[in-house]
Amino acid sequence: MARHGDRSEDAVVSQPQDRPISTIVIIIAMQTEALPLVNKLQLTEDLEPVFPKGVPWVRYHGAYKDLNINLIWPGKDLALGVDSVGTVSASLVTYASIEALKPDLIINAGTAGAFKAKGAAVGDVFVASDCAFHDRRIPIPVFDMYGVGLRQASSTPNLVNELNLKVGKLSTGDSLDMSPQDEASIIANDATIKDMEGAAVAYVADLLKVPAIFVKAVTDIVDGEKPTAEEFLQNLATVTAALDQAVTQVIDFINGKCLSEL
Repeated sequence: MARHGDRSEDAVVSQPQDRPISTIVIIIAMQTEALPLVNKLQLTEDLEPVFPKGVPWVRYHGAYKDLNINLIWPGKDLALGVDSVGTVSASLVTYASIEALKPDLIINAGTAGAFKAKGAAVGDVFVASDCAFHDRRIPIPVFDMYGVGLRQASSTPNLVNELNLKVGKLSTGDSLDMSPQDEASIIANDATIKDMEGAAVAYVADLLKVPAIFVKAVTDIVDGEKPTAEEFLQNLATVTAALDQAVTQVIDFINGKCLSEL
């Protein structure tokens, strides 16, 4: 993705490729995924929120090595008390975080489903090469491409090679299950991993010209034998530990480096 561009008098100037990354925003949808990383990086909850009054979004922040880390969790739904998962919350918190914090880089981290037909297994950690939607079907010329919303993630060949992470295309939709129509779209997207936030984060990051990378740990095999919800819950704790370790390694690798070195 392109870097953060100058959009207004108050906007931050695009980060040069040769200046070390300083401020990172990490977007994580679920509290279970977020808290281990908060603890490992010794982040503290913001007591004077930078977000609009009344929203449930939570910011944890702190210094880690040479980096200013901001971990954003969309919080609990105010009516139902469950994690605010999905594309709407992801879009909103990404936009608000970019406006308030002016990050040099966004990391969207989380768990995901994946396909054994693409060589994925539970516990694998992927970096997404591309992000697209699979549930925005608009069968009108050009609108169909808008619905898919294909966007490339920031290129990180050195990071992938150094950390020995897998690479695959990510497909995003607002349902945990997979309808036949969704499956056809995911196959058309040539996706290896399936989540509920990534392409929404990619859309906003691209719109506001902030580089973004996507780190996804596999909790369930979409084309496997177990029901998705059952397998997801069964593996969530274990895979979250793998995600926590991978994101920490990613941050350690980024520390002191420029965008061009990733």
